[in-house]
Amino acid sequence: MTLLIACGLKREARIFDRADRDVSVVIGGGIAETLDHDLDAKAELLPGIILSCGIAGALAPALKPGDVVIDGNVIVVERLGQALPHAHRGGIVGNDAITATAEEKRTLHERTGAIAVDMESHVAARVAVRKGLPFAALRVISDRADDDLPPAALVGMRPDGGMALGAVLASLARNPRQLSALIRTGRQADQAFRSLAQAFDAIIGAGIDRFGLPPR
Repeated sequence: MTLLIACGLKREARIFDRADRDVSVVIGGGIAETLDHDLDAKAELLPGIILSCGIAGALAPALKPGDVVIDGNVIVVERLGQALPHAHRGGIVGNDAITATAEEKRTLHERTGAIAVDMESHVAARVAVRKGLPFAALRVISDRADDDLPPAALVGMRPDGGMALGAVLASLARNPRQLSALIRTGRQADQAFRSLAQAFDAIIGAGIDRFGLPPR
Protein backbone atom coordinates (compact mmCIF):
# COMPACT_ATOMS: atom_id res chain seq x y z
CA MET A 1 0.00 0.00 0.00
CA THR A 2 1.44 3.34 -1.07
CA LEU A 3 1.59 6.26 1.33
CA LEU A 4 0.93 9.31 -0.87
CA ILE A 5 2.33 12.44 0.74
CA ALA A 6 1.28 15.95 -0.24
CA CYS A 7 3.64 18.74 0.84
CA GLY A 8 4.69 22.21 -0.26
CA LEU A 9 8.47 22.31 0.04
CA LYS A 10 11.47 20.39 -1.24
CA ARG A 11 12.91 20.57 2.27
CA GLU A 12 9.87 18.68 3.53
CA ALA A 13 10.07 16.16 0.71
CA ARG A 14 13.67 15.30 1.60
CA ILE A 15 12.49 14.29 5.09
CA PHE A 16 9.99 11.87 3.58
CA ASP A 17 12.38 10.21 1.13
CA ARG A 18 12.45 6.51 1.94
CA ALA A 19 13.85 4.46 -0.93
CA ASP A 20 13.17 1.22 0.91
CA ARG A 21 9.53 1.99 1.77
CA ASP A 22 6.33 2.43 -0.23
CA VAL A 23 6.22 6.23 0.01
CA SER A 24 5.51 8.62 -2.85
CA VAL A 25 5.77 12.40 -2.43
CA VAL A 26 4.06 15.18 -4.42
CA ILE A 27 5.32 18.77 -3.97
CA GLY A 28 2.84 21.58 -4.52
CA GLY A 29 5.12 24.59 -4.23
CA GLY A 30 2.27 26.69 -2.87
CA ILE A 31 0.18 26.33 -6.05
CA ALA A 32 -3.09 24.52 -5.35
CA GLU A 33 -3.83 23.69 -8.98
CA THR A 34 -0.43 22.04 -9.46
CA LEU A 35 -0.78 19.95 -6.33
CA ASP A 36 -4.32 18.91 -7.24
CA HIS A 37 -3.29 17.80 -10.73
CA ASP A 38 -0.12 15.98 -9.74
CA LEU A 39 -1.58 14.30 -6.66
CA ASP A 40 -4.65 13.17 -8.61
CA ALA A 41 -2.43 11.61 -11.28
CA LYS A 42 -0.27 9.87 -8.67
CA ALA A 43 -3.32 8.55 -6.81
CA GLU A 44 -4.66 7.11 -10.04
CA LEU A 45 -1.48 5.07 -10.48
CA LEU A 46 -0.71 4.35 -6.82
CA PRO A 47 -3.89 4.39 -4.72
CA GLY A 48 -3.24 4.50 -1.00
CA ILE A 49 -3.61 6.67 2.07
CA ILE A 50 -3.21 10.34 1.17
CA LEU A 51 -1.27 12.15 3.90
CA SER A 52 -0.81 15.91 3.97
CA CYS A 53 2.49 16.29 5.79
CA GLY A 54 4.73 19.26 6.53
CA ILE A 55 4.91 22.45 8.55
CA ALA A 56 1.95 24.64 9.44
CA GLY A 57 0.90 27.81 11.20
CA ALA A 58 -0.81 27.71 14.58
CA LEU A 59 -4.35 29.01 14.92
CA ALA A 60 -4.84 27.90 18.52
CA PRO A 61 -2.88 30.17 20.89
CA ALA A 62 -1.67 27.22 22.99
CA LEU A 63 0.32 25.65 20.15
CA LYS A 64 4.05 26.36 19.90
CA PRO A 65 6.76 25.68 17.28
CA GLY A 66 7.56 21.99 17.08
CA ASP A 67 4.12 20.81 18.22
CA VAL A 68 2.59 18.03 16.12
CA VAL A 69 -1.04 18.18 15.00
CA ILE A 70 -3.00 15.31 13.39
CA ASP A 71 -6.41 15.30 11.73
CA GLY A 72 -8.44 13.33 9.20
CA ASN A 73 -9.79 9.78 8.85
CA VAL A 74 -10.42 8.54 12.39
CA ILE A 75 -8.79 5.15 11.83
CA VAL A 76 -5.66 6.63 10.28
CA VAL A 77 -5.49 9.36 12.94
CA GLU A 78 -5.71 6.71 15.65
CA ARG A 79 -2.81 4.86 14.05
CA LEU A 80 -0.81 8.09 13.81
CA GLY A 81 -1.66 8.90 17.42
CA GLN A 82 -0.32 5.54 18.59
CA ALA A 83 3.04 6.45 17.09
CA LEU A 84 2.80 10.08 18.22
CA PRO A 85 1.18 9.99 21.66
CA HIS A 86 1.94 13.67 22.35
CA ALA A 87 0.36 14.92 19.11
CA HIS A 88 -2.53 17.37 19.30
CA ARG A 89 -5.72 16.19 17.64
CA GLY A 90 -7.77 18.92 16.03
CA GLY A 91 -8.85 20.52 12.80
CA ILE A 92 -6.25 21.45 10.19
CA VAL A 93 -7.60 23.89 7.62
CA GLY A 94 -6.02 24.52 4.24
CA ASN A 95 -5.68 27.89 2.55
CA ASP A 96 -4.50 28.74 -0.96
CA ALA A 97 -2.41 31.66 0.35
CA ILE A 98 -0.12 31.96 3.36
CA THR A 99 -2.02 32.98 6.49
CA ALA A 100 0.48 35.64 7.41
CA THR A 101 -0.81 37.77 10.27
CA ALA A 102 -2.03 37.17 13.80
CA GLU A 103 -5.30 38.85 12.86
CA GLU A 104 -5.84 36.51 9.90
CA LYS A 105 -5.09 33.49 12.10
CA ARG A 106 -7.47 34.66 14.81
CA THR A 107 -10.27 35.19 12.27
CA LEU A 108 -9.69 31.77 10.68
CA HIS A 109 -9.64 30.08 14.08
CA GLU A 110 -12.91 31.73 15.10
CA ARG A 111 -14.57 30.95 11.76
CA THR A 112 -13.52 27.30 11.41
CA GLY A 113 -12.56 26.08 14.86
CA ALA A 114 -9.38 24.62 13.33
CA ILE A 115 -6.19 24.71 15.37
CA ALA A 116 -3.65 24.83 12.50
CA VAL A 117 -3.43 26.03 8.91
CA ASP A 118 -1.36 25.02 5.90
CA MET A 119 -1.48 25.30 2.11
CA GLU A 120 -1.90 21.65 1.13
CA SER A 121 -4.38 19.82 3.37
CA HIS A 122 -7.55 21.11 1.70
CA VAL A 123 -6.21 20.10 -1.71
CA ALA A 124 -5.12 16.66 -0.52
CA ALA A 125 -8.50 16.11 1.16
CA ARG A 126 -10.29 17.09 -2.04
CA VAL A 127 -8.27 14.61 -4.11
CA ALA A 128 -8.89 11.89 -1.53
CA VAL A 129 -12.65 12.40 -1.78
CA ARG A 130 -12.49 12.37 -5.57
CA LYS A 131 -10.50 9.13 -5.62
CA GLY A 132 -12.35 7.44 -2.78
CA LEU A 133 -9.19 7.19 -0.66
CA PRO A 134 -8.64 7.82 3.07
CA PHE A 135 -7.06 11.14 4.01
CA ALA A 136 -5.14 12.32 7.05
CA ALA A 137 -2.89 15.26 7.90
CA LEU A 138 0.24 15.40 10.03
CA ARG A 139 1.50 18.91 10.48
CA VAL A 140 4.14 20.49 12.70
CA ILE A 141 3.74 24.05 13.96
CA SER A 142 6.28 26.58 12.69
CA ASP A 143 4.76 29.98 13.51
CA ARG A 144 2.62 30.77 16.56
CA ALA A 145 -0.92 32.11 16.40
CA ASP A 146 0.28 35.56 17.49
CA ASP A 147 3.21 35.71 15.05
CA ASP A 148 3.08 38.08 12.09
CA LEU A 149 5.24 36.64 9.31
CA PRO A 150 7.67 39.17 7.79
CA PRO A 151 7.30 40.04 4.08
CA ALA A 152 10.51 38.18 3.18
CA ALA A 153 9.03 34.93 4.51
CA LEU A 154 6.04 35.30 2.19
CA VAL A 155 8.17 35.27 -0.98
CA GLY A 156 10.53 32.48 0.06
CA MET A 157 8.97 29.57 -1.86
CA ARG A 158 9.44 28.88 -5.56
CA PRO A 159 6.72 27.07 -7.54
CA ASP A 160 8.88 23.92 -7.52
CA GLY A 161 9.00 23.97 -3.72
CA GLY A 162 12.58 25.24 -3.54
CA MET A 163 13.78 28.33 -1.70
CA ALA A 164 13.58 31.66 -3.53
CA LEU A 165 16.69 33.12 -1.92
CA GLY A 166 16.91 36.03 -4.36
CA ALA A 167 13.37 37.15 -3.58
CA VAL A 168 14.04 36.88 0.16
CA LEU A 169 17.21 39.00 -0.07
CA ALA A 170 15.47 41.57 -2.27
CA SER A 171 12.64 41.88 0.23
CA LEU A 172 15.13 42.25 3.06
CA ALA A 173 17.02 44.96 1.15
CA ARG A 174 13.79 46.92 0.67
CA ASN A 175 12.87 46.60 4.33
CA PRO A 176 15.86 45.84 6.59
CA ARG A 177 13.77 46.36 9.72
CA GLN A 178 12.17 42.95 9.19
CA LEU A 179 15.49 41.17 9.85
CA SER A 180 14.77 40.27 13.47
CA ALA A 181 11.34 38.86 12.57
CA LEU A 182 12.88 36.92 9.70
CA ILE A 183 15.54 35.42 12.00
CA ARG A 184 12.80 34.43 14.47
CA THR A 185 10.78 32.85 11.68
CA GLY A 186 13.82 30.92 10.45
CA ARG A 187 14.64 29.59 13.91
CA GLN A 188 11.07 28.48 14.47
CA ALA A 189 11.03 26.80 11.06
CA ASP A 190 14.24 24.92 11.86
CA GLN A 191 12.64 23.68 15.07
CA ALA A 192 9.54 22.60 13.13
CA PHE A 193 11.58 20.72 10.54
CA ARG A 194 13.48 18.85 13.25
CA SER A 195 10.21 17.87 14.90
CA LEU A 196 8.74 16.89 11.53
CA ALA A 197 11.67 14.55 10.86
CA GLN A 198 11.24 12.93 14.27
CA ALA A 199 7.49 12.55 13.78
CA PHE A 200 7.87 11.03 10.33
CA ASP A 201 10.51 8.60 11.57
CA ALA A 202 8.07 7.57 14.30
CA ILE A 203 5.15 6.85 11.96
CA ILE A 204 7.36 5.01 9.47
CA GLY A 205 8.80 3.01 12.34
CA ALA A 206 5.23 2.14 13.31
CA GLY A 207 4.58 0.92 9.75
CA ILE A 208 2.09 3.53 8.56
CA ASP A 209 3.11 2.81 4.96
CA ARG A 210 2.24 -0.85 5.51
CA PHE A 211 -1.14 -0.12 7.03
CA GLY A 212 -3.99 -1.51 4.92
CA LEU A 213 -6.48 0.88 3.39
CA PRO A 214 -9.15 1.73 6.00
CA PRO A 215 -12.63 2.91 5.03
CA ARG A 216 -12.83 6.62 4.21
